[in-house]
Amino acid sequence: MNAEIIAVGSELLLGQIANTNAKFISSQLSELGINVYYHTVVGDNEARLLEAIRIAEQRADLIIFSGGLGPTKDDLTKETIAKHLNRNLVFDETALYAIEEFFSKQKRPMTENNRKQALVLEDCDVLLNQHGMAPGMFLSENDRIYILLPGPPKELEPMFQYETKPKLAALLHDGGVILSHVLRFYGIGEAELEHRIQKILDEQTNPTVAPLASDGEVMLRITAKAQNEQQAFRLIELKKREILDIVGEYFYGVNDESLGFNLVQMLLENELTISAAESLTAGLFQSELAEIPGVASALIGGVVTYTKETKIEQLGISADLLEEYGIVSSECAAAMATKVREKFHTDIGIGLTGAAGPGSHDGLPAGAIWVGISICDLEPFTYRLQLTGSRNTNRIRAVKFTFSYLMRELAKQGYKKLI
Repeated sequence: MNAEIIAVGSELLLGQIANTNAKFISSQLSELGINVYYHTVVGDNEARLLEAIRIAEQRADLIIFSGGLGPTKDDLTKETIAKHLNRNLVFDETALYAIEEFFSKQKRPMTENNRKQALVLEDCDVLLNQHGMAPGMFLSENDRIYILLPGPPKELEPMFQYETKPKLAALLHDGGVILSHVLRFYGIGEAELEHRIQKILDEQTNPTVAPLASDGEVMLRITAKAQNEQQAFRLIELKKREILDIVGEYFYGVNDESLGFNLVQMLLENELTISAAESLTAGLFQSELAEIPGVASALIGGVVTYTKETKIEQLGISADLLEEYGIVSSECAAAMATKVREKFHTDIGIGLTGAAGPGSHDGLPAGAIWVGISICDLEPFTYRLQLTGSRNTNRIRAVKFTFSYLMRELAKQGYKKLI
């Protein structure tokens, strides 16, 4: 089955909002084995939407529309499709009741145009909207499937996940299931990871393995087809072990987990405390950790020591050491990590120093970064990074690399890893 996604809304063409729905729907369809060959964006204009539909029908078996199901005059998706397919629009009583209940609870009058949202294509399968008013629609006609979804992502995503996707899976796979599992890696590039697992990629059948890249990290999505979830899960686990035997040192989590989340869980599980001394990241390391619920049991505190003077005054680093090696150096990062650990009486100390950019710093080029890690009474570990990117991109990536390096070092020292 080949699909085309048509996003409806002039605000998309004006650049007022990003078309995140197309990205989400494409990722979901790929898990079902459905090819997406075209993304189309069209404004709130009946003639242009009709033209887009006719073009899509020439090249797709499945056409998915997002947006244009609301109460206003420029919401014209279902009206245009009804006209094109010569279908009537009828009121869905369940949707109409839900809309009336919403206004009743809000103690607000319901205008007549809000009733419009309960109109659906005659004889379609109605897709419930648990997070908004306009229902979605699933219609088969002339060997084609038309799916209409609301525009707001908070409405579209659950509607697709829980209403639409099972219908498509049942059509495609005779009641079987498709299960996907995402493995997340950091510290290795997409090309290098693909090179290392090339044999697996070349020989894949079921499950399939698809590399993905995002925000400096790499993901592998494993998708298995089977008669039930247990069988699919077993297929995924076998493939996962095969992959991790090759690139397991860079693996940090699964599905929606983040580096920060997994690091915090590791700290909590092992009852470890942490503090940080930050130069180029200026508190970003601690800020990223602070987003994770429960981190208060692990994150004790830290300091921002942006200048040479504050490194001496706040941390007690020797002026001679800084004079000899410079503030962007392995020695400085190690000293920062050790001193902050001692200052805050934590199990782990982190030191981050470097040249964020765009210019050089302390004689080193932009993107030159040193990470220091001090764990209990062990000799501190240091890592050298040479990043390329904007100033803030380098700062964010430095934090992510530090999360990754710390989890790796803790695992080497025998601390329990949760994955």
